[in-house]
Amino acid sequence: MAKKLFLSLLFITQIVLSVHAQDPFAQKYSAEINPDITRKHLSILASDKYEGRETGKRGAEMAAAYIAKEFKKINLTAPVNGSYLQNVQLIETSIIPKSFEANNSVLRLNRDFRFSGSGEAKTIQVNQITFISNQTESGIQKNDITDKVIAIISNENSAEQIKRLNDLKSKSPALIIILNTQKEHLKYSPQFTTSLSVKNGLRESFPIRENTPAIVWINREAANHILGSSGKTFEDLQKSNEHLRLKAEIKLSYGPVRRELKSYNVLGLIEGSDLKEEILVYSAHYDHIGLNTEGGNDKVFNGADDDASGTSGVLAIAGAFAKAKKEGHGPRRSILFLMFTGEEKNLLGSEYYSLNPVFPWEKTISNLNVDMIGRTGFEYKNNPDSSNYCFLIGSDRLSTDLHKISENANAVYTKLKIDYKHNAPEDQIYYWSDHYNFAKNGVPVIFYYNGKHEDYHKGSDEISKINFELLSKRAQLAYFTGWDLANRDKRPLVDVSQVKK
Repeated sequence: MAKKLFLSLLFITQIVLSVHAQDPFAQKYSAEINPDITRKHLSILASDKYEGRETGKRGAEMAAAYIAKEFKKINLTAPVNGSYLQNVQLIETSIIPKSFEANNSVLRLNRDFRFSGSGEAKTIQVNQITFISNQTESGIQKNDITDKVIAIISNENSAEQIKRLNDLKSKSPALIIILNTQKEHLKYSPQFTTSLSVKNGLRESFPIRENTPAIVWINREAANHILGSSGKTFEDLQKSNEHLRLKAEIKLSYGPVRRELKSYNVLGLIEGSDLKEEILVYSAHYDHIGLNTEGGNDKVFNGADDDASGTSGVLAIAGAFAKAKKEGHGPRRSILFLMFTGEEKNLLGSEYYSLNPVFPWEKTISNLNVDMIGRTGFEYKNNPDSSNYCFLIGSDRLSTDLHKISENANAVYTKLKIDYKHNAPEDQIYYWSDHYNFAKNGVPVIFYYNGKHEDYHKGSDEISKINFELLSKRAQLAYFTGWDLANRDKRPLVDVSQVKK
């Protein structure tokens, strides 16, 4: 009995030691993931020079070129037929007005009006419009304005205006005409609606956004053209508290115009040794939402946290593994560093990769996706763990092995507070970033995330607000998890049924 007890205790001790033993080489090269390195990369990618890195625009091309240059500098293999760039073929669909006439006057786009619309080609032709004042708006029923042309007065682009427009759109008018009281207001109104979709030879057509009411923003002069036959002027409507039906000959034609454009996923590979046919993927998206067209002093959506933070973290991780290999301690499995375009356009870069994988899905063992790791989110404001936490999403959705590997990496090395709040099945964040295009192909994933904050998708998501110590520590967690995945004898077992979206 005593011998059995001794052997049991010895076995338990060996397990504890194996779980908590640090790999000295993993520890050594983690030093390459530090605030100096992550600050260097992020300060370039999130600078005004990169113009908010919008997919298909100059700033995104500059970012892709920078990442490719950094991959080359640390001697990563270029795995796309000798290139670091995977051409992502996209279709840009713009809903554009073809003509707009009011009482036999031709109104000109960008001078007299701006436009936003959706759906297939359409012509709206009426001889009467319905004016809705602020005072009468709350009493308008859906059947009062369905399929009609309505006009309202507005002098602001604000949350209240958006709420007001959404309420009117829900009543399904054919067209909303917004009469602007401020001279400069037209300058900051949307021009027309554009959307992107992945070009795929298997598709014969490309998705069109659902039909919603078209909107035109018009200036004072154009408003008086429209009101010319009504007996009313722009100034009369400004003073009116009534719900008016006004004579006006309106004809608007619009429809989709499509063009192909290219963007790029950026790929760099460290080749493994005895298990090199199996691939571990680190990913982040380098794109953001571009330039600020709403006016004000801040002209660029810099996207420092979303996702220059993740991109800089993955670049630092790549540097750590590259140095390890150079010094004779490279990984057993190959590691692909994959920077996506088009995440902000509904995960288009990762969707394209999922349709055109450079490495076989059956050889891809896991995806560690890093998207927003440089800030403190709402949930951790004024929390004792505000500088030592990370949200993890997806680690147990497909593989209990992966979840245990991740937990062990944190327990042994980084000791962050791991929060699984956003991993709850009812939480939709699991579907919001590029890892999902791996998960739906049966690849176990982890999504590293700091949570939303007050600067999300605003011009104020600036470099100055990044916590580089915390960014680097979160990136180290992904690094240590990947070190284990790349060097262990067996890949993580997929043992959980995929939950469909």
